[in-house]
Amino acid sequence: MKATTFLLPAIAAGVALVLSSVFVVDEREKALVLQFGQIKAVQEEPGLAFKIPFIQEVVKYDDRILSLDTETIEVTPSDDRRLVVDAFARYRIADVVQFRQAVGAGGERLAEDRLSSILNAQIREVLGADQVTSDTILSEDRRGLMNRIRDQARASARSLGLEVIDVRLKQTNLPSQNLDATFARMRAEREREAADEIARGNEAAQRVRALADRTVVETLSEAEKEAQIVRGQADAQRNAIFAEAFGADPEFFAFYRSLQAYEAALTGENSSMVMTPDSEFFDYLKSDKASQ
Repeated sequence: MKATTFLLPAIAAGVALVLSSVFVVDEREKALVLQFGQIKAVQEEPGLAFKIPFIQEVVKYDDRILSLDTETIEVTPSDDRRLVVDAFARYRIADVVQFRQAVGAGGERLAEDRLSSILNAQIREVLGADQVTSDTILSEDRRGLMNRIRDQARASARSLGLEVIDVRLKQTNLPSQNLDATFARMRAEREREAADEIARGNEAAQRVRALADRTVVETLSEAEKEAQIVRGQADAQRNAIFAEAFGADPEFFAFYRSLQAYEAALTGENSSMVMTPDSEFFDYLKSDKASQ
C-alpha cells in the first residue's frame, strides 16, 4: 500500500517530465531551442523534438509567407509633384537563427517594424530618383519601380533573416490639399479644349454657310443667265416671226399692232384718252377702214 502511494506520484512526475521534454513542430512553423537565451538547437522539420525540461525553452516562428502593409507616406518625384504612396510586401523568415539574433525577444512585431522602415526608405529612394516623375509612377512603368524597391529591400532585409518576396504599390494619389487645385486645373484644361472645339465648330459652320450662300448666288446667277439667254432667243424668234409676217402682209401686221395698242391703251374701267380726230390711232376705228 505504501509502495503504491509513492509509485503513483513518481509515475506522474515521470510522465510530466517526459511531456515537458517533448514538443511538436507544425509544418507551418520553425522552432528554436533556447537555453538561458542562447540557441542550442534549430528544428525546421515538422514532427516531434526534445529539449531539456525546465532548463531549455522552445520559441516558434511562422514559416509561411507573411503580409505587411506599410504606412502611408508622401514622396516627391523629380517633377516636384507630391504623391501619397501606400504599399504592401510579402515576406518570410528565411534564416530563423539570424532572425532571432536580429530581433531577440521582440519577435515578428519588431521585425515588421524594422522591415516597414526598410520598405519606406527604399520607396522614398526609388520614387524620388532623378529620372522618376509622377507620370512614370502612375503609368505601366511602375512595375519596374516596384521590382527595384523589392530588390533593394530584399538586400537590406537579409540582415534580419527575412526574405522579401514581393512589393506592390497599392495606391499612389495626390495629397488631399492638392486635389482641389488639380481638379480645378483639369477642369480649366477641359473648358479650354471645349472652347477651342466650339470655336473650330463655329468657324467650320461659317465656312459651310459661306459656301452655301456662294453656291446659291452662283446657281441663281447661272439660272438668270440661262433665262436671259432663253428670253433673248425667244424674243429673237418672235421678232423673226414678226418680221416674216410683216414682209408677207404689211397691212395685216399694221392692223395687228394697232389692236395690241388699243388693248394696252384701253385697260381699266374708266380709261380716257384725249386726241385729235385725225390721229392715226383711230385709223382702224373709222368706218371706211373697218369695211376694207
